[in-house]
Amino acid sequence: MANPTKQVSTAVRKPPNAGKGRPKGTPNKTTALLKDAILQAGEAAGGKGGLVAYLTLQATENPGPFMSLLGKVLPSDMTNNGGAFVFPSNITLTAARDDRDD
Repeated sequence: MANPTKQVSTAVRKPPNAGKGRPKGTPNKTTALLKDAILQAGEAAGGKGGLVAYLTLQATENPGPFMSLLGKVLPSDMTNNGGAFVFPSNITLTAARDDRDD
């Protein structure tokens, strides 16, 4: 039977760089690559109008998912007046002008 008062040393020597992982807020490399790929796919799908044209099309054809996306990109801190939520009264989507010469 083991002695219940015997203490076992649990001190384990750590490597000198232990705990120095990625700085807080830095995205994973795969997350950054995926974000870039999604933006490039949106640009390609929008044709000459680019990403804005594609998102405008999605806003009209798939309003539910588009509104979900819009909710994620709007500022999350939309409070004032003692903590009461204040939502924008009007959101207008306009296509950007394409001044590039083809």
